[in-house]
Amino acid sequence: MLATQLKYDLLMFSREIFYLVFAIVIPPITYIFMGLLYGEMTYDHGLNYAQSYTPSFILLITFTVVFFAFGFDQVTHRTTGVEKRIRLSPVPKNILLTSSILRAIIITTIGYLMIFGIGLVMYDLSFDLMNVLASYGFFILMNVALLIMADAIYSFFKNMNSALVFSIVIMQVVIFTGGFAQPINLMPKFVQVIAELNPLYHMNNMFKAVWNGQLSLSNEALISLSYIGGILIISILVIRFMHKRKI
Repeated sequence: MLATQLKYDLLMFSREIFYLVFAIVIPPITYIFMGLLYGEMTYDHGLNYAQSYTPSFILLITFTVVFFAFGFDQVTHRTTGVEKRIRLSPVPKNILLTSSILRAIIITTIGYLMIFGIGLVMYDLSFDLMNVLASYGFFILMNVALLIMADAIYSFFKNMNSALVFSIVIMQVVIFTGGFAQPINLMPKFVQVIAELNPLYHMNNMFKAVWNGQLSLSNEALISLSYIGGILIISILVIRFMHKRKI
């Protein structure tokens, strides 16, 4: 039953041109374009373009897929009556939820492989099996964290249009304050302040460190872990509260 539902969910995602363009098409094109412009630059901790921006664009795809294809989909189901029909469906709710989570992980993994492949072919990205395995493990943890955050945030929306506007705005905020466009230390001071409040900025820094084998229990890493952990605790509390309101 799970396999059938997952196949259906993946098929429905493939028909959503808006999701495909923003989640699967634009990030790799941008990754290539920025590499042509800034490929010769050196970034923080002596990293080159591929070492710095490969994990960043993988995380950007993960964020886009989870927030659009998982979070925004929940609002769509809620406002169009699909959620009520799901409750009456013979398919168990746990199957539907598991399928949605697996769909997000499968699609983000495709994005992971796409960006990684482009980095290997175009930018001579080095391949180290242990680093790749550690990076993928951390990538799965980021998927879980973002799924929880998206579930909490989109539980507040009852209108599809407002959720769509929010999704587009938050994506721009994440791009410019998460270190995906330019290094944050080159940004204006107010952007740097906002970046410290953006959990994607902390995830991005940690993913870069894991990707390049530079992760250590420094003060910066502990602050990032604590901040992300705090956001997750709040998100779980919100999810539980909103679930009780529906009962």
